[in-house]
Amino acid sequence: MAKHARRATAESPIARIALIGVALVFLFLFLLLPLLAVFAEALRNGLQPFLEAIVEPDAWSAIRLTLIVAAISVPLNIVFGIAAAWAITKFDFPGKGILITLIDLPFSVSPVVAGLIYVLMFGASGWFGPWLQEHDIEIVFAVPGIVLASVFVTFPFVARELIPLMAEQGRDDEEAALSLGASGWQTFWHVTLPNIRWGLLYGVLLCNARAMGEFGAVSVVSGHIRGETNTMPLHVEILYNEYNFVAAFAVASLLAMLALVTLVLKSILEWRFDYHRTGTGH
Repeated sequence: MAKHARRATAESPIARIALIGVALVFLFLFLLLPLLAVFAEALRNGLQPFLEAIVEPDAWSAIRLTLIVAAISVPLNIVFGIAAAWAITKFDFPGKGILITLIDLPFSVSPVVAGLIYVLMFGASGWFGPWLQEHDIEIVFAVPGIVLASVFVTFPFVARELIPLMAEQGRDDEEAALSLGASGWQTFWHVTLPNIRWGLLYGVLLCNARAMGEFGAVSVVSGHIRGETNTMPLHVEILYNEYNFVAAFAVASLLAMLALVTLVLKSILEWRFDYHRTGTGH
């Protein structure tokens, strides 16, 4: 019986080779080939035009704005993600299921719709638009609107990495620390944080990559003001629409390099997390 069961579940060598071949072909055609094309187009006219496209004032402004938005969005999401995960996994309270559902909301709402929501709220004709204009406060078509849109589309990443991890760990360690006289802050800093550090870093990495690469929501609220409210993805679109292909692919290659670095760090963090959890790294 065991022999027949193995035959029923084991693939033949030809089937394994065919499946691996199909997977490799898809990876090459839809991932590696476009990635290589980006770098090839960026360096088509040599290194000098590539560097000039990156240090050009509008491009540098887009790079700087992208870094600023990520530097604001990621810490906010860290605070929210830890607080949400702590509340959901360490306490029982009415509405917990609603909170979990709301955390997943950005995954189900189009980023363009999210941008339109902020325009509806803070735009010139929006709910708070007249009051904001009266007090000379700019939200939409300015950096605050870009930050709000980026926070919205990225806030599930940290929380969604921490919730299952903290739920699996349970409450025993924290309850033991509290019973020994530790304060809430001491319990978090010396017990909870060391247990979740690899999952937290993994969530931060994904959150940062999404914040830097977001297009849809940021495109709606930015106003596409060149040199002021254009992030790197928006700057790439403008350059491409102007048929400045070398410059467009040069800036796009920076985003591609970010994706590659993210992929490498993601693999390292996954290995470290598995090693920390199982002690084997497998």
